[in-house]
Amino acid sequence: MENNFHIAEVNGLGADRLAGLFGQCVAVDRWARELVDGRPYAGLDELLTRADELSAGLTDDEVEHALGDHPRIGERTAPDTMSAAEQSGVDATALADRLLAANLAYEQRFGHIYLVCASGRSGEELLADLAERMRNDPVTELSVVRRELGKIARLRLERMVT
Repeated sequence: MENNFHIAEVNGLGADRLAGLFGQCVAVDRWARELVDGRPYAGLDELLTRADELSAGLTDDEVEHALGDHPRIGERTAPDTMSAAEQSGVDATALADRLLAANLAYEQRFGHIYLVCASGRSGEELLADLAERMRNDPVTELSVVRRELGKIARLRLERMVT
């Protein structure tokens, strides 16, 4: 993301603009609006704590909606997107076939893409994680996805706000 704000700027930005920026962290309008409505924040830690609370409270429908904003792990993304930076540890050429097959099996089992906070993790690590998560029942897996979505949101907020 090209924007990097100090917490004082976050507290002073217009609500609509800030909600749009926060919406880039999690594509859930309620999450972004409630994070905006929580202002003023004393510091980044307070903002992140509130974001974590909101992420933990995402409904199943909101989680499903937010998944539409994420590419498959290993899928090529535009180089200037947040997802591209977060998946930089995945070697898409060497692992492409295995990742594709694993993603498709996961999607067939759970009805949505495999979502994981991939930052700093190798493709092999992600394949192992995906295989482990295939053992989950759908309710448990949706809880795992909710936590992973929260981790991604936190990481994106940390990059956005100094």
